[in-house]
Amino acid sequence: YGAKNIQVLEGLQAVRKRPAMYIGSVGLRGLHHLIYEAVDNSIDEALAGHCTKVAVIIHKNNWATIQDNGRGIPVDKHPKFNMSALEVVMTKLHAGGKFDKNTYKVSGGLHGVGISVANALSEKLYVEVKRGGNVYRQDYVMGKPTNKLTIIGQNSDTGTKVSFLADKGIFETLEYSYDTLLVRLRELSFLNKGLEIKITDERNKKERIFQYKGGIVSFVRYLNYKKEVLNDPIYFSKEVKDVKVEVALQYNVGFVEGVFSFVNNINTHDGGTHLVGFKTALTRTLNNYAERMKMKDVKLSSMDVREGLIGIISIKMHSPQF
Repeated sequence: YGAKNIQVLEGLQAVRKRPAMYIGSVGLRGLHHLIYEAVDNSIDEALAGHCTKVAVIIHKNNWATIQDNGRGIPVDKHPKFNMSALEVVMTKLHAGGKFDKNTYKVSGGLHGVGISVANALSEKLYVEVKRGGNVYRQDYVMGKPTNKLTIIGQNSDTGTKVSFLADKGIFETLEYSYDTLLVRLRELSFLNKGLEIKITDERNKKERIFQYKGGIVSFVRYLNYKKEVLNDPIYFSKEVKDVKVEVALQYNVGFVEGVFSFVNNINTHDGGTHLVGFKTALTRTLNNYAERMKMKDVKLSSMDVREGLIGIISIKMHSPQF
């Protein structure tokens, strides 16, 4: 064992060598993660106010396509690298527009990593960008460009389209689950009020379009569907500095609690201080109300308050990776 045994993996080599470090697994979870990363970029465009529609298409040949009507990934030459900004984004880890508060105030996903990882783990991938009146395209194989960025047409619209075929040499399966994708895309639509998200499965000729103008209020109503509810959904939001908090809650006659929290559209399954703080504040608020109303026999515990409670907490904030 000596110096010659020390390897340095450059560029996207590290991703292909240890994919699970970046996407969690090489099973179905990791396969779907490739789509989620591309979708997250489109969602970030929506959060910045530049995108109203996102579409996900599962093709019969295991290709997947994600497209939006956002601004389109920049195509001009990067000032540091001798290549287009698009190629930088697609081939360089930690390259993106989400490390400052000017380009994206709020963002999710693996900042500057996600789409380049999807590219690295795809047997083939191509990107089409509508921007500045032109349609640009570039093709990749296993993360490496096979041609230069080329203008393939003219179009006055804007947006980005990413299509890829996951690498069968890396993933255990290339068969996407329509139901799994459906759940996540519906969730994203609830969390981003008014955004239209469409999923099409060409294998089974299935299609759904999600758009919820009520946002997380619609989410709570959906979770309480067919349950006997005790009140109309309560909703409030507040923004302090760079942090926006939305809360929607509604009680039903059951005894099971269902409170879900999201930070930048990502479900914080293990909770956190934001969830603990919410439950504590809710208990205190209801007890204070009972005291003001001179309800002397009412003293609620945290468990009492949470029985039959269905709630959504959504926090959106600027969170650069570094």
